[in-house]
Amino acid sequence: QLQASGGGLVQAGGSLRLSCAASGRTFGSYHVGWFRQAPGKEREFVGVVALNSNIYYADSVRGRFTVSRDNAKNTAYLQMNRLRPEDTAIYFCAAAPYQTSWAPHMTSKYDYWGQGTQVTVSS
Repeated sequence: QLQASGGGLVQAGGSLRLSCAASGRTFGSYHVGWFRQAPGKEREFVGVVALNSNIYYADSVRGRFTVSRDNAKNTAYLQMNRLRPEDTAIYFCAAAPYQTSWAPHMTSKYDYWGQGTQVTVSS
């Protein structure tokens, strides 16, 4: 089970830090990704910390967002800086097991999802 938290209302240019806590499984055995979904839009990839600690970001957030993980605490993080109104969405964390056909941006590759946390950025 994954539990995302840390969302809220922030002004443009501000920062938020989301957390994703895992229970019931070995966190270190999974890729941990972040996705977001704005009203009326499809869920989109934000970033991922892979099993080998490689990190990938969507172009729209690269340089502003930072993903990280602490396997000892079974927790992943999404640090969001210089937030923009277009970052407004529900943010989800997700976990994917090792797989040969790994594609971090594809929602279908992730087996476990958190419930989402709302991030609203005002202009």
